[in-house]
Amino acid sequence: MMKSRSNYWLAVLFILAGVVIGGFIGTYLGGIPFLSWLNYGTTFGITNPMTLDLGVLILHFGLSIRFTIAGIIGILIAIFVYRKF
Repeated sequence: MMKSRSNYWLAVLFILAGVVIGGFIGTYLGGIPFLSWLNYGTTFGITNPMTLDLGVLILHFGLSIRFTIAGIIGILIAIFVYRKF
């Protein structure tokens, strides 16, 4: 039972790494004209953060997720590498 749980977290780790690496690749290679399609995507979430002012402490809550072509490619590569691993 413990092995399947560790495999689950390993898969999540691989997918998160794929998203991050794909995002970096999309950001840096998106400036090259013939690779600009890698940075094409959409952003959704809370664009204006919610603010909770407690007088002494001010908290800002917000979440924004950006999906790009490079991020999706990174996820697919991460799943492929995880299955081979």
